[in-house]
Amino acid sequence: MYQQRDLAPTLRDALAGFPAVLVTGPRQSGKTTFLRHEAGADVEYVSFDDPIERDFALLDPAGFLARFKDRRLILDEIQYVPSLLPYLKMRIDAKPARCGQWLLTGSQQFGLMRDVSESLAGRVAILELPPFCHGEYPRNKLEESLWTGGYPIPAMHPDRRDLWLRSYISTYIERDVRQIRNVPDLRTFSQFLTLAAARHSQEFHAADLARELGISQPTVKSWGGILEASYIAHFLPPWYRNYGKRVVKTPKFYFYDSALVSLLTRQPDADSALSGPLGGPLFEGWIVTETAKAFMALGRKPDMYFWRSHDGLEVDLLIAIGSKLQAVEIKLTATPNSGHIEPLTRFLKVAGSEAHDEGVIVCRAGAVRDLPGGHRALPWQLFPAWIRGKLTAPSK
Repeated sequence: MYQQRDLAPTLRDALAGFPAVLVTGPRQSGKTTFLRHEAGADVEYVSFDDPIERDFALLDPAGFLARFKDRRLILDEIQYVPSLLPYLKMRIDAKPARCGQWLLTGSQQFGLMRDVSESLAGRVAILELPPFCHGEYPRNKLEESLWTGGYPIPAMHPDRRDLWLRSYISTYIERDVRQIRNVPDLRTFSQFLTLAAARHSQEFHAADLARELGISQPTVKSWGGILEASYIAHFLPPWYRNYGKRVVKTPKFYFYDSALVSLLTRQPDADSALSGPLGGPLFEGWIVTETAKAFMALGRKPDMYFWRSHDGLEVDLLIAIGSKLQAVEIKLTATPNSGHIEPLTRFLKVAGSEAHDEGVIVCRAGAVRDLPGGHRALPWQLFPAWIRGKLTAPSK
């Protein structure tokens, strides 16, 4: 059964305006299913997971493409055959006005993005398809959303969750990690993955991880880059008016998928995961990554930050909406209080005209509630639709 994806309208716009479209994202997020469904019945399909097709494209790229003449074509896992991209460019340049003919997928960022930008600059639209967001596959209970996560198989078939996630992590370490970077010690990388999961929703301090693992800080930073390149993790930078500080200061670290965090940290069940010490971080990570997914569905890079004052007050999430920042606090409580409001009030005073007048607390309240200081409490299940509406509203 095909599950409708929020990226579909953006894909249609891209196909109407570019000769080629690349859909990237993590493995098993549904990229191939998405393209094959949205492209229609007349599209040809080739997967470079097939060694015969891969060898054909590598040994005779011109002959490989000539097989398909002018038919629309999906090239799946294009990162395996980067040498095909210059030949694709020549075919595009021969008929530059023909849009939507070439549909590509890829699962890794570093090498793939370099190869695509070098060969197809100005000819390709690049879209990102993460695992399901809440609007694509909603659940009534927060525990269920956090426990099954957003990858299509465990989300749609919870009975397969544990086996699928363990297999996914094993395949990820054995396959993707080796392809992105030369990591000789996969056992230590596996330990790094587990320690990183335990720091979900915290600042990413490379020195602490390096000390625990007995490796260098540059290695930890490099491995963090692997998690980011393969869409396992998202780094949330701090907000400063000075842009240079945003780049060099320590970011916060989030896994894109809460189910992976629960598995790696050995949570016994959904209720224990939410009620235990990791409940708050899991909830915060879910809101942060739902926001990132809302940006991706519109074909935009996530424009998000966190803020911490010199005396330790923190706003969990700042979202760039139009020319202003929307301040969002994320609390697991059902009854937000004045202590939860204080960071929002302080930030609005610091940011002044750069921030929206109203701060939001996303929580487990039963309904939308007005709060002192002009702020508002928003139930967690309403947040995904709320942020999507904010990002698509006309700029004032």
